[in-house]
Amino acid sequence: MHSYYVYILTNRSGTLYTGVTNNMERRLLEHRDADEKTFAGRYKTTRLVYVESTDNVDSAITREKQIKGWVRKRKIELIVSMNPTWRDLGQELFDDGPWSVTQAFGGDVAG
Repeated sequence: MHSYYVYILTNRSGTLYTGVTNNMERRLLEHRDADEKTFAGRYKTTRLVYVESTDNVDSAITREKQIKGWVRKRKIELIVSMNPTWRDLGQELFDDGPWSVTQAFGGDVAG
């Protein structure tokens, strides 16, 4: 069984990036190493502030599109509901060894 993750990244100035992946650690490293030709490279969106997981790829893609369609205020409310201090979840989780979104947050993709 595969896991799929819907995530939101930010940068120092508060730009938000929403994405979906089947490997959160790999994807976060790609964002960190992105060149200037990509959104992540231009805006340095490398701080993981929100993540959800599911075992259904279609649900993950649908959820990503849903969040991308929201106004900024609603995205911020979503982030704050799970991560009120906007700490860097990627740094906390990946720097401490093997990582599991389900273990860390018990998070399934919400509808």
